[in-house]
Amino acid sequence: MALYFIGTGLGDEKDLSIRAIEVLKGCKSVYLEGYTSKIFINLDNIEKIIGKKIILADRNFVEQAPDKMFSEAKNSDVAFLVIGDPFSATTHADLFLRARKAGIDVKILHNASIINSVGEVGLELYKYGKTTSIPFHEADTPYDVLADNKKIGLHTLLLFDLKPSEDKFMSPKEAIDYLLKIEGRRKKKIFTEETPCVVVSALGTKDAAIKSGTASELKKERFIHPPFCLIVPGKLHFVEEEMMEVWK
Repeated sequence: MALYFIGTGLGDEKDLSIRAIEVLKGCKSVYLEGYTSKIFINLDNIEKIIGKKIILADRNFVEQAPDKMFSEAKNSDVAFLVIGDPFSATTHADLFLRARKAGIDVKILHNASIINSVGEVGLELYKYGKTTSIPFHEADTPYDVLADNKKIGLHTLLLFDLKPSEDKFMSPKEAIDYLLKIEGRRKKKIFTEETPCVVVSALGTKDAAIKSGTASELKKERFIHPPFCLIVPGKLHFVEEEMMEVWK
């Protein structure tokens, strides 16, 4: 009897591991959180494979009302599917702690997440500083994190706000304008029209795209497939410089 946190990866149901499929077949209930990223899994396909319905869990269920899931996990195996990797979002670390405090055995099955998959861009993963998110509401935190990372030559990964249930995804243009607006107030030359950037679109899926250029250039590009994120490189090694040329 356990609660399994299972990462689905960044693509469709084919990204689930063989071990994950075996566990899902043996679970009494299977929940899928659908608010931290876009769901690419075909639910009909995976339900046929595992032989049971998948229950969609919204933010309120996960953060405020997981008692039913916890109760089930005390008497049988239960799965909680997370887009990407189970611990890429702090929400799920909190859920993990609450489950442990409730006396539930929690097991983890990892998968690819945006945090490690951005290695495809070619910037060294160990040279990334703090990751931050750009929210729909106004806040200076993303700019401040970027400034701190740039100060010591580190790359910055900026994730974008999203509301999948409303099919609402922040676009690269909106994110770039967001940072430029703060720059306009601060005038510290942390993020300008000429700042080199990389936009990543739907990484891990068949529609994945990577594009590098200045902030001004990328604002004009048309990116179709969410979710998106933005990378602002720090100090570049010559191999990283070459990789940036690949995506222009």
